[in-house]
Amino acid sequence: MREVATAVDIEVDKLVRLEEHRQLSQISLVASENYSSPAIRRFEGSIFADKNAEGYPGKRCVSGCEHADQLETLAIERAKSAFSCEHANVQAMSATIANFAIMNSLFQRSDRLMAMQIRDGGHLSHGAPFHASGQNFRWCFYGVSETDEQLDYDEVRSIALKYRPAAIICGGSSYPRLIDYEKMDQIAREVDALLWVDLAHTAGLVAGRAIPSPFPHADIVTTSTHKTLRGPRGGGLILCKNGLAQQIDRAIFPGLQGAPKMDLIAARAVLLAEVQTSRFKEYAKAVLSNAKALERGLTYAGATLVSGGTSSHLLLLNLLRCGTTGNEVETSLREAQVVANKNPIPFDTLPPSKAGGLRIGSAALTTRGFDEGQFFELGVMIGKIVTSASNPNRVADLRLFVQQNTRGLPLFNRKWVASGPEATE
Repeated sequence: MREVATAVDIEVDKLVRLEEHRQLSQISLVASENYSSPAIRRFEGSIFADKNAEGYPGKRCVSGCEHADQLETLAIERAKSAFSCEHANVQAMSATIANFAIMNSLFQRSDRLMAMQIRDGGHLSHGAPFHASGQNFRWCFYGVSETDEQLDYDEVRSIALKYRPAAIICGGSSYPRLIDYEKMDQIAREVDALLWVDLAHTAGLVAGRAIPSPFPHADIVTTSTHKTLRGPRGGGLILCKNGLAQQIDRAIFPGLQGAPKMDLIAARAVLLAEVQTSRFKEYAKAVLSNAKALERGLTYAGATLVSGGTSSHLLLLNLLRCGTTGNEVETSLREAQVVANKNPIPFDTLPPSKAGGLRIGSAALTTRGFDEGQFFELGVMIGKIVTSASNPNRVADLRLFVQQNTRGLPLFNRKWVASGPEATE
């Protein structure tokens, strides 16, 4: 089988090898990237990839699903245990699909939904005008304060009282601070709205008990399975209270998707066991401490951080005060073999193609085994590039740091592999 597979497509095999070399020789600071464990990769692409299991356990549209039923039930139970929630749907192909499925199932086109605006850290699937969510539903938005670039819950309440939304969505893609779910819950109850938390970026930190959980405050939680969860890409979870379970399940199937990808559900089941181990809890805490070390290095070098720092894995640099752009810094970092992404910032004056900010995160490099000392040094070097963009020596110094610190370094460090009884529970 291995010989046949190698002979099938030499061109694709070459690209896979080149990508492997790129990932090993560069460092990723992309906040939405991570590396899944060998155990997870073993089951993604397994024999379950060929099984049509359209429907849900015990209610499939095709036969021969006895093992698929057991597998999906196992993944569901592990998700409920990992997040202490009442119901879980593990079939969504992405968090964005999960988000749109919820909108289709629970709300009418005339309903108004409320979310954080994109420039302040929200996500495109939360009502962006160029996204299906924005084109099919009515929206109102809240943002961050100009004084500290953090959420002002009094202002959130004022907007909610004015528009009386059917749901309030919190969470996003570039907000570096934790959200007070209890306060958001109080606001939602006051206007008789559902509280919906998009946990895609911080789900691993919640599962690892490193930051507070949105439960029991949230009615609905959606998340992807990669980022801080460190699982397979191409996956979404919907977690909710029992009263919404039937509507949400029907929104995924038959409402939006056909048959689930069972090999991905197998990989998710492994992921949902991993996040409940003591080793993963250590990892989640390390992601936070490494982000703070990165923050210290950046500020030591004179860089400006949106909201003054981070409370999670994610940091957002304000580059406008340095006279440069996210696009320029992203390019400079790429020359140094560091992968990051330009990103709009609150009150940005530049178009998204240039962007006034740079988004970075600590999750992927923590998976590779970087410690606080390395993160601090990395922060200092990036900070110097940001504050002296015209000095080519800064890029050369960072490139040398990357070469020295990635030589022989695996993508998934063995110290995060669970061992003993809890690895097989």
